[in-house]
Amino acid sequence: MYREHWGLKELPFENVPDPRFFYPSPEHQEALMRLFYAVNNRKGAAMLTGEVGCGKTILSRTLVQDLSTDRYEVGLVANPSLPPLDFLREILYQLGMESSSTSKIDLLHALNDVVVRNLNAGKDTVILIDEAQAIDDEATLEELRLLLNFQLNERFLLTLILIGQPELREKVGRIRQLDQRIAIKYHLGPLSLEETHKYILYRLEKAGLQKEIVSPEAFTLIHRLTHGIPRDINNLCDLSLLLGFSGGAREIDLQLVQKAAAAVTQS
Repeated sequence: MYREHWGLKELPFENVPDPRFFYPSPEHQEALMRLFYAVNNRKGAAMLTGEVGCGKTILSRTLVQDLSTDRYEVGLVANPSLPPLDFLREILYQLGMESSSTSKIDLLHALNDVVVRNLNAGKDTVILIDEAQAIDDEATLEELRLLLNFQLNERFLLTLILIGQPELREKVGRIRQLDQRIAIKYHLGPLSLEETHKYILYRLEKAGLQKEIVSPEAFTLIHRLTHGIPRDINNLCDLSLLLGFSGGAREIDLQLVQKAAAAVTQS
């Protein structure tokens, strides 16, 4: 609706995990580097945590996109809140194999077959569990530990990546044998004022903007109101652009951000 008014080719602040709009802040770069390290060096397991809206999902999609399909087979489980057997079936499905078996042994054998097939084809298997804090059944968490038993004498046969909110650390910590096997851990924090500024400019540029439309005071207020949380920044900036369009504004200034913030609070 407001794209032509602001000179944009597409909407810059959509809350969808589009890797094209992944902003590589120092923290996000560090998190991505650690996950790549875990995968490339077959470390067995890695865990990324962060508050709601900090950019974990878009980071995970960027990781998946950047992993070569010639070298890696990735199974992405986006809804892990499942009973143990359904959880194993979902992993198999995401790795390209369907099974209706109700036998845990059969499902683990099928998963082992997939992993070995990939190994023989020169591929590593990566299982990425997004929103892993949603796993409520401790028996399902126990299945994650069992997956790490897929190994040869000198290497793991798959890499497990857990991504979730901070409470994931507590859940994993209750299963000591799983916690001890997670070699790489990282907690993703919010953006600083400087990085919030750069984040907004980055997304506007990616969306086709070729001029400056946000005042310095507006950047500061956006950071203060959102506490540097990317999802909240997106919501506030999107509404600011919409209200600016409807009011015929040519700049996102302090007053416009205040108006958008009031509207967000009321919604």
